[in-house]
Amino acid sequence: MDNGEVIRYNRAYTMSLIVIILQILIAVSLIGVITIQSKSGGLARQIGSPGSFTRRGLEKLIFKLTFVLTFVFILISTLQLVV
Repeated sequence: MDNGEVIRYNRAYTMSLIVIILQILIAVSLIGVITIQSKSGGLARQIGSPGSFTRRGLEKLIFKLTFVLTFVFILISTLQLVV
């Protein structure tokens, strides 16, 4: 192995390690955000009248953050397949 091959190998290994660490951090964050969401959601809310519940303030932020983290997690997971 010459010096150029070693540098390329180290870059690939470092990039792969960074992607795995990002994936773990996002997964833990996603678990936390899902856990924080209110317990009153789910089936009980869906059975009720459609206009009886609107998300406001912090609950709306947490709801949107869940989708953003999910999208980023899927994106990072797909990136890991490439790297």
